[in-house]
Amino acid sequence: MADTNRKPQWQKNLYALWLGNFITGAGASMSLPFLPLFISTMDHFSKFQLNLYAGLAFSVTFLSQAIVSPLWGKLADRTGRKPMLMRAAAGMTITATLTGFSPNVWVLIGLRLLQGCFSGYINNAYALIASEVPNDKSGQTMGTLTTGNIGGQLIGPIFGGYIAGLFGYQVPFFIFGGLMFIATIVTLFFVKEDFKPMDVHNPLANKNAFAGIKHKSIVWAMIISSMLIQAATTSINPIISLFVKELMHGHGNVAMTSGVIAALPGIATLLAASRLGALSDHIGPQKVLIAGLIFCGCMFLPMYFVTSVFTLGIFRFLVGISDAALLPVTQTVMTLDTPSEAISRIFSYNQSSQAIGSVVGPMLASLVAGVLDYRYVFLMTTGLVLINLAVVGLAYRHDRKTVKTA
Repeated sequence: MADTNRKPQWQKNLYALWLGNFITGAGASMSLPFLPLFISTMDHFSKFQLNLYAGLAFSVTFLSQAIVSPLWGKLADRTGRKPMLMRAAAGMTITATLTGFSPNVWVLIGLRLLQGCFSGYINNAYALIASEVPNDKSGQTMGTLTTGNIGGQLIGPIFGGYIAGLFGYQVPFFIFGGLMFIATIVTLFFVKEDFKPMDVHNPLANKNAFAGIKHKSIVWAMIISSMLIQAATTSINPIISLFVKELMHGHGNVAMTSGVIAALPGIATLLAASRLGALSDHIGPQKVLIAGLIFCGCMFLPMYFVTSVFTLGIFRFLVGISDAALLPVTQTVMTLDTPSEAISRIFSYNQSSQAIGSVVGPMLASLVAGVLDYRYVFLMTTGLVLINLAVVGLAYRHDRKTVKTA
């Protein structure tokens, strides 16, 4: 008699990949906050040099990631997603560990460049689950998978800061490498993929990834939306601690307070992502996405007027709830509209788009804060959200017209 309580393989994969996402998020975030401090120990740099090298070390990973992700995505659609997960986990194990041994800043920047080339664990985890999950479970499942990465990003800086304070700035990189080795083992033994290579005679095999997609304008809108969401979310990163210091008038523990303010959106996203994903399964992802964008803009705009850290913290927490309605839902839409033969390529384009957002957002914010003031960054971010809302709204409107005339 068959065991009716036995979990389907896609659920087992979800548990293993949630852990892998958690490890990846924790490992990456435990080392990033201390890059400038690590670089400062390598030589006697001026303030300008230190900012320049720290910016290069941070952004070069995302730049290389944006360039190579489509190539890995194309390979994943031909060989399977599990080999790409193994490649990413093993690659980051090596590059993260070697980064801790960097003798100078240029070796560190070079290793960060390589790390971007080999990264993509989280993107491939989404692609593998998206290719297996039933359509009526896709929203909740993508939301759940997102909580793994977000949870890791919350714990990583706290743990990394404690370790760096005790043992030095190199040690978080060694721990990052060790964690990615664990992710490699978990993926190897607990993730199983029933992958069927694409038939070379299949018309989709030799066409671009969008060839088999019915709602092309929707998928393109989701990719652009991912970039704008990431740009809006990360734009605050370079100025948040400086703005908190200004609100506190230089008194109190600015570093700890900044850490809490920075973590609040992630906490909210962790609590809300799965629930909002389930809601999108019931009422449709379009409604959740548009409502999330409107709510997001309504939360960013008042930050321009805040006069206390407590008020800023409230709005930051609420922004995290809107984040839970955005990235997981864009991935759900792509899952529903993309044939399995092209899903890795589409998700890799999405990763490239997010990586570009991670570069553009902080750069724009630094420029705006330098020319005007910290508060104007929130107006800029509100503008990005409004542009995003327009992109999504126009795409759905265009798709409806196309369907009617078809």
